[in-house]
Amino acid sequence: MGRITTRKPITQLKSENRKRRQDTLAVEEPLEIRIGGEPYVVTMRTPGHDVELATGFLVTEGVVTVKENISYARHRQSYNVLEIGLTVPAPSPRRFTTTSACWVCGKDSIHHLHTTPHYPIGEINIDQHVLAGLPDKLREGQTTFDKTGGTHAAGLFTPNGELIVLREDIGRHNAVDKVIGWAVLNDRMPLDTTVLQVSGRASFELVNKATMAAIPIFGAVSAPSSMAVDMAEEAGMTLAGFMRGEKMNLYTNPERVNYQRTT
Repeated sequence: MGRITTRKPITQLKSENRKRRQDTLAVEEPLEIRIGGEPYVVTMRTPGHDVELATGFLVTEGVVTVKENISYARHRQSYNVLEIGLTVPAPSPRRFTTTSACWVCGKDSIHHLHTTPHYPIGEINIDQHVLAGLPDKLREGQTTFDKTGGTHAAGLFTPNGELIVLREDIGRHNAVDKVIGWAVLNDRMPLDTTVLQVSGRASFELVNKATMAAIPIFGAVSAPSSMAVDMAEEAGMTLAGFMRGEKMNLYTNPERVNYQRTT
């Protein structure tokens, strides 16, 4: 596995003081994903859990649904080239390199932004105080963020608030792909009885990925975009944002959150 963090010399300014010291940074490196030996896409990511990343991405692209769809996965030449073998038809190559901020880059048209889910959204409920506690539980597991302050996190939880899996990456979409990929490789699909919590905002792209995995409840520390709300509404997903302590905004399908009146 490649490096997750690295050390770089910096000049730190505090009021009138200036000093040189070493700072810890999150690593960002390219990953070339090949399908059956042919180049498919290049993305920027934090090294680690690359097979999960590629698997989760292929799920959210509608290419694979279960572990058996993948015949092999191995690094070639270096940790920055990953070759995947499929037992299902291979997708067409992406035309552009994607960044750590965007997996949507390289789509051929607006129509291709929406991917048809293989699974229906799950039907679960969660208590308000349990949902409100997920950002803190996610934060407790962000060990790379503690060192660098430069990574996003995504975590899958049970409706009782138990952490199932947590992944970090410099790209928020990569973190989500990694947890979905973990689920595929561990025969946990569909994720229709889980809650997805992310450390940042809820974009259209992240809600789309959660929809492809059948996740019924999506929690975000920050704001959602208008398109994210529209997609969550269309999919029947519960979308929570601006989660601060016991306060949050429920943008869609609030009936899944069991409200508890305080006195």
